Parts: sequence; structure tokens; C-alpha cells
Amino acid sequence: MSSPRWLQQASSFNLDFWLLLPILAAAFWIGGELISDQVLSRPYGIITELKANQRTQIQLSFTVQVIQVLIDKDRGVTQVKVKTNDSQLKKLEFEFPTTDFEQIKKAIARELSISQADVQRLTRYQIED
Repeated sequence: MSSPRWLQQASSFNLDFWLLLPILAAAFWIGGELISDQVLSRPYGIITELKANQRTQIQLSFTVQVIQVLIDKDRGVTQVKVKTNDSQLKKLEFEFPTTDFEQIKKAIARELSISQADVQRLTRYQIED
């Protein structure tokens, strides 16, 4: 009695190839794993270190138009909005932990690098209780 035709065709496929295929796949997987471990664990040569705790000074040049100061006595803070006539820098905002007029004036002058007389001339105060 002869075997069915489809069984004869199935046995004609090279059985050695199909048995070798999982072994080849496992070899590629293990080899790829070893290579990727070596590449990813390699130390990188750092040329310069990042200095995250260093403050950076930026010098801006703009003309101040108006300084609006909102003093919140309940919270003990002062919010300052500075409007400029610069085309790219339209508005600056600051918050100071004080409600004393002299300290506010000094803090604004220090932040904007302008004189206290200019601060007094340009400032509009508003007090919230």
C-alpha cells in the first residue's frame, strides 16, 4: 500500500533543513545578545562634565516702559510685571518675598540693572489686603 501523495511531498522536503533552522535562530539570538551587551556596556568618553549647579548670567538689553507692582500683604509677596518696548521680549515677571517699598525698589533695580530713581519713576503700585 502506498502513502498518500501529500505525505510523500512532505517527506521530500529536506528534514535536515527544518531541524537545523531552530538551531541557527538560537545561535543568531545568542550572538546578537552578546554583541548588544558589549556595545551597550561600553563606557563613553565624556569630554566635558555638565555643571548643573553653576548659575549662568545672562545680560539682556531692553528699554523698560512700565513696571506694575502688586503687593499682596496677606501672602507677604510682591508680584512685579515689567513691560518693555523690545520686539522679542515684551514682558518680564518677578515675585519677591517682601512687601516693604524700599526692599521692592532695590530688588527691582538689581534685577533689571537700572537705577532706583528710574524704578521709582516707572513703577505703578497696587496693594491687595
